[in-house]
Amino acid sequence: MIRRIGIIGALCALIAALGPAFSAQAITNGNPDKGAHPQVGELLFFLPDETDPRFPDAGGWVTCSGTLMSPTVVLTAGHCTHGVGSNGAAPPPGGSGGNDVWINFDEAPDFSILPPSSTFTTNAARYAAWSAALNSSPQWHRATAFPHPEFDPNAFFTHDAGVLRLAAPVSSPTFGTLPAEGLLNTLVKQKNTVHYTPVGYGLEQSGPHTALGGDTRRTADQMLVNLNGVFGTGKGTAAKFSNNNGTPHTGGTCFGDSGGPIFRAGTTTVVAVNSFGISSTCSGTTGGYRMDQADDLAFLATFGIH
Repeated sequence: MIRRIGIIGALCALIAALGPAFSAQAITNGNPDKGAHPQVGELLFFLPDETDPRFPDAGGWVTCSGTLMSPTVVLTAGHCTHGVGSNGAAPPPGGSGGNDVWINFDEAPDFSILPPSSTFTTNAARYAAWSAALNSSPQWHRATAFPHPEFDPNAFFTHDAGVLRLAAPVSSPTFGTLPAEGLLNTLVKQKNTVHYTPVGYGLEQSGPHTALGGDTRRTADQMLVNLNGVFGTGKGTAAKFSNNNGTPHTGGTCFGDSGGPIFRAGTTTVVAVNSFGISSTCSGTTGGYRMDQADDLAFLATFGIH
């Protein structure tokens, strides 16, 4: 589930139904990260075709999460990279290669550098001010966005991988690592004993009239449920993880965690990226797009990640 930026200081989660699932997720019933995953950051990006009723012209800002895999490459979800704007205008043909995306690796990124939306009368003016502020901040790193070459926004969960290529390298004490091909096919046989750690900047609670938390890096403890995809679609590409809070695990993901890693617990191995949710309240099960598939490993190899 992706989170659109409203008036700064009050971030609202807008649930957008894409196919049979809600795209993009966040940490519920989890814990503060406390520096455990410095390679995980929060994305802020501009979609030129979004509609915002406060402005006469189109455009909207969205947040996701992602993992630094090398000094210049971030792994995230395909739906967090497709259709990203290019210098405030439409993205290149195919929705790939837009550069209106920034990432911050602080545990609580500073959004106060962005003037409130209420101070603008057009989206174009807001874009000009926000992009200038982000470009001037050493904590916000600009990038170019590339979704999986087979990404389909109408069936995002079938190829929901994306990459950011950073304009300048970022240092980190640790990076994410890729799984061996087919790893989850083996781990699903141990689903009652192996734990997983989702990390992201999403909401801590979502409901019909509530949206709590967000924009701080948090973690949870999940268990793998199955590899059956989304309501029978995308079987084998999406892994379902329990989002319930209780023994033997705690917490899950919600709006804004999209693209964030699901690590095999105790490792830097990103077995999946947060992709979709079944419930608008971020309960039950949520889906991770598998990163142990041959096409995804080949896609990342083109960016030097093996």
